[in-house]
Amino acid sequence: MTSEQPIHGPHDAALVAGQSLEQTAGPLPVLAVVGRPNVGKSTLVNRILGRREAVVEDVPGVTRDRVTYEATWNGRSFTVVDTGGWDPEARGLAEQISLQAEVAVSLADAVLFVVDSGVGITDTDETVVKILRRSGKPVILAANKVDDLRGEADAAALWNLGLGEPYAVSALHGRGSGDMLDAILDALPAAPAEAFDAPRGPRRVAIVGKPNVGKSSLLNKLAGENRVVVDDVAGTTVDPVDEIIQLGGRTWQFIDTAGIRRRVKEASGHEFYASLRTAGAMERAEVAVVVVDGGNPLTEQDQRIINSVEESGRAVVIAFNKWDKVDEERRYYLNREIERELVRVQWAPRINIAAMTGWHVDRLVPALDRALEGWETRVPTSALNTFLGRLVAAHPHPVRGGKQPRILFGTQPTVAPPKFILFTSGPLEAAYTRFIERRLREEFGFVGTPIHLTVKPREKRKRR
Repeated sequence: MTSEQPIHGPHDAALVAGQSLEQTAGPLPVLAVVGRPNVGKSTLVNRILGRREAVVEDVPGVTRDRVTYEATWNGRSFTVVDTGGWDPEARGLAEQISLQAEVAVSLADAVLFVVDSGVGITDTDETVVKILRRSGKPVILAANKVDDLRGEADAAALWNLGLGEPYAVSALHGRGSGDMLDAILDALPAAPAEAFDAPRGPRRVAIVGKPNVGKSSLLNKLAGENRVVVDDVAGTTVDPVDEIIQLGGRTWQFIDTAGIRRRVKEASGHEFYASLRTAGAMERAEVAVVVVDGGNPLTEQDQRIINSVEESGRAVVIAFNKWDKVDEERRYYLNREIERELVRVQWAPRINIAAMTGWHVDRLVPALDRALEGWETRVPTSALNTFLGRLVAAHPHPVRGGKQPRILFGTQPTVAPPKFILFTSGPLEAAYTRFIERRLREEFGFVGTPIHLTVKPREKRKRR
């Protein structure tokens, strides 16, 4: 019997399965195995693995945490996540076990739903099916404990679940497991190709901002040559310009973009398509340097550009250009404008530069490094839930209408940008969600990156 550690997402699954991040281009695809208690999920997991890994006992509730293993079938590798029995109406410890199963589904690429063919469809099975449909994940239906032809007739009744063909299998004896595994491979995305010692490509940086704030001048200064045309006429740059530049002993890919107009619909001809290409360049970038004219007051257009970068999920660095033209009086008012207008993005690194002369341009690389580090920061699930426990204990959610929602569990499924899912007993107020985000930044950093927080309240179910 082996002791397995629970994992918290595809990224961690690759690590637990012994798959080095340096050896692959990304984590292995993940299959979550879910179902009611005592339907044979762990036995089926052992059958998929071809070895006895998962603890199996003829008692419901042996598996409680999400336990991860690496499996191979027909030359393809994938990660299998074994879960505890899922009962959406459970309470107490069983509720926490069910919550782990729901988290496993949210983090998986495909789901293997196991049903006891001898028992048939239960109310719990139908409730779980509704949740699986809402998840949008591919679902393979396994009718377990089919040991003979009579059992196959029982399995045929599971068509009524509406999940497609039920694969009649016997986890104990291996009957029908090959066809089920073929269906699993069809539902899972292809595993990333091996990339032993493959060098990472240059970090991609988009330079964005209003027309005529000095974006092209900045690129030319970084490149050490007149790579792009610079003119006082606004809108000189139309097509995004890619340039490979050596900075700080490393290679970067900078993308100079056209100035973002007030409204795309106000543009015409090449300006309209330039706006579309700028949006496309943003999609290719990892971090955006938003260039602002420090000599002029912050405008609504500047704020809209910063907000659009934040909404796109890219890391953000704000560069106040033309600093050589900023006097003491302007600096005073600019500080007041930053406090008032950029309060939502206080987490974004800010640098003051003069692109034409190159003054303090060398400060760009440290700012980019900090933003990218925050963009790729991952908080272990154990540390996240410890933090949430302390936070809720010290600052509980306000009572509204006699009810006080609680945070049951939190996880970070992805990075770049960091995304968090909070499973709660009820909806959280927007102000409390912003409070959690602020405290997350205080605790774990996340400099230069937006944070996406999703709240998933537990659904209320009518009593029969």
